Amino acid sequence: MNIYLDTEFTGLHKETTLISIGLVAEDGRTFYAEHVGYKQNQIDDWLQENVLDNLLMSDKGHHFNNMNMDSVRMKDSLNQICLMLELWLRQFESVEIWSDCLAYDWVLFNDIFGHAFNIPNNVYYIPFDICTLFKAKGIDPDINREEFADGYISTREFGINPDVIKKHNALWDSYVIKACFDRLKGE
Repeated sequence: MNIYLDTEFTGLHKETTLISIGLVAEDGRTFYAEHVGYKQNQIDDWLQENVLDNLLMSDKGHHFNNMNMDSVRMKDSLNQICLMLELWLRQFESVEIWSDCLAYDWVLFNDIFGHAFNIPNNVYYIPFDICTLFKAKGIDPDINREEFADGYISTREFGINPDVIKKHNALWDSYVIKACFDRLKGE
């Protein structure tokens, strides 16, 4: 199962901390978590306006769409996010992670589990990057993702209102990564 990953974090530096994580499976199942323990002293005006102001959860807690965990939403500590993410990932036989400019996303994903050797066994240890796929298809990897994915982003049937979430929200960006992949795969 391809799962499309995005994270939001406190900056492009080695001391960065996770703010939120979004994952969208190729079949539409989703996981979205906001971390309550990010380093607030690393928040600048850009992060406040573009990331924190686009978070979805107002209160700490867990929200499930159904018993199959098709849609998980939570706001909690990194330990609780780890437990729920591991449980959510367990529903898939095997997982390949796809992301966009994934250097920080993959490190932060691994950090949720403590380090790379602790990621769930069903998650392939090599992540894949749509930037490379763009380049391999002869498309400038710096292309506007939302424009490229226009017509391929499908969220409403999964209870996501695209008018409410937008760029720099980890769940939205995961949908955009999936849509870009779907379009690239079709070309």
